[in-house]
Amino acid sequence: MDSQKEMGREISNTATSQPSKRPTYPNHNGHTSTQHLEKDAAAAIVPDHAVVFDKAVERRVQRKIDWFLIPTMWFGYGLVYYDKAILGSAVLFGMTKDLQLSVVDRSTTPPTTSTQRLSWATSMFYFGMLSGLYPLTFLLQRFNMGRVLCGVVILWGLIAMLTAAVTSWQGLFAQRFFLGFVESIIPTGFMCIVSGYYTQEEQALRQSWWLSSTGAWTMIGGALNYGFAQISGGSLKGWQYIYLLAGALTVGFGCVCFWIPNSAVDAWFLSKEERVVAVERLRKGQTGVRCQILKREQLSEAVLDIKIWLLFFMMAAAYTVNGAVSGFGPLIVSTFGYTALESILLQFPLGGLVFIFILITGYLCSRIPNMNIILLILNCFPVIAGCTMIWKSTWYHHAPTPVAGYTIIGFFGPVIFLIINVGMANVAGATKKSFTAAAIFVAYCVGNIVGPQLIKTETLKRHYPELWLGIIICYCIVIVCAIILYIHLRNENSKRDRLPKDEAERDKMAFNDLTDKQNPYFRYVL
Repeated sequence: MDSQKEMGREISNTATSQPSKRPTYPNHNGHTSTQHLEKDAAAAIVPDHAVVFDKAVERRVQRKIDWFLIPTMWFGYGLVYYDKAILGSAVLFGMTKDLQLSVVDRSTTPPTTSTQRLSWATSMFYFGMLSGLYPLTFLLQRFNMGRVLCGVVILWGLIAMLTAAVTSWQGLFAQRFFLGFVESIIPTGFMCIVSGYYTQEEQALRQSWWLSSTGAWTMIGGALNYGFAQISGGSLKGWQYIYLLAGALTVGFGCVCFWIPNSAVDAWFLSKEERVVAVERLRKGQTGVRCQILKREQLSEAVLDIKIWLLFFMMAAAYTVNGAVSGFGPLIVSTFGYTALESILLQFPLGGLVFIFILITGYLCSRIPNMNIILLILNCFPVIAGCTMIWKSTWYHHAPTPVAGYTIIGFFGPVIFLIINVGMANVAGATKKSFTAAAIFVAYCVGNIVGPQLIKTETLKRHYPELWLGIIICYCIVIVCAIILYIHLRNENSKRDRLPKDEAERDKMAFNDLTDKQNPYFRYVL
């Protein structure tokens, strides 16, 4: 017991020690005081001790935050998903022929068609995202969030519109790379925003709200693409109109991003008193609000943290299915005997399932404590079942079984949401949060790069066995990693529960920009 007390004191002393550099900030009384630059931004408006606030005011603050942030993030991430998924529909509207994305080998009998160029066009987007994740995520942490998002998102919209000017597959490769580079700022930025505005208990529901746009925009995008397919006149092809629309919507969204505040500390849509409540209510969870200083020690800790590596492997494995569905979904469905337009319409059930079950899963996690990892594991099984149905069923004209299996694999949506939620709810320290968000989406890119490469057109008659078997193996990996993560986090909580507690010390440490490992009062969400 004495050794546990000493460990608690040692962690506390290490965590609360700060460098001597002290810039000036306005404090919670409106006067001027000195605060450590390395502290959380919350230290500028709240004291070191807990402040009692009216629960009715907290509910009002929460509603205001919800009404401003959630619709903005829902629309923005929907554009990210729509922008990626357009390629799957565009290839049915002549893009494959116009840009020479398929190659016919006439030396074989019968001639065979290779879509490797299309696979690499899909993957190039994620190579670009891999390149942009860390520099843009840390740029977002270091400088004003709204201004950075505004500039990068407008650039993204312009690059998207330039797709209509591409005339070769080489040009498409270059365009897709730069598109992925600039889009990489959105998912990691949104993950950090939710972590900085909401308590651990609230994060699951809020993360599910903006992530559900992937399912909704599968349906919205399908409807838009179906409409563009009806265009028969004009000087442009149908797929060119689609990209012009996506880019124009994105530029508009970029202008809205200018008004996203840096943090709850300076949220313009809250009054001065409401900002204090918005920050103070996060004290208990010890996750912090925002710190714009990059800290090497937090980077080192993140690189060596086993839970981040487990999350990385889970995300990479889980997202192989999306790499295939977003780039090849309509093309795969068309092999079941459906026309190009019918294949687009059959994306609606998949999108609806993703949308509904992400929201259901988020609601359950917000109501039942420590259900995140359990629900994550349970949602893996329908994905495995759906892949098996597609692979082993008989494919004939308008075959229902493979279409049903294709719809069921939409349960990958809740799996992805839960990995993101578990990741962001279980790290503290601004630099470590940024690193974790970027690491999760580096894994996302890896899965999306691998997925399209599993589709071999020459194995069509055998129902793409490499694809479905590969996804099944990947989801088994997700289940194993999730079980290990659950045991690890539960053991960490048990160790911390045995340490001595000091509420005054806990209040002081809440906004010192400490990591989850540095702060003995941090508790992990299972």
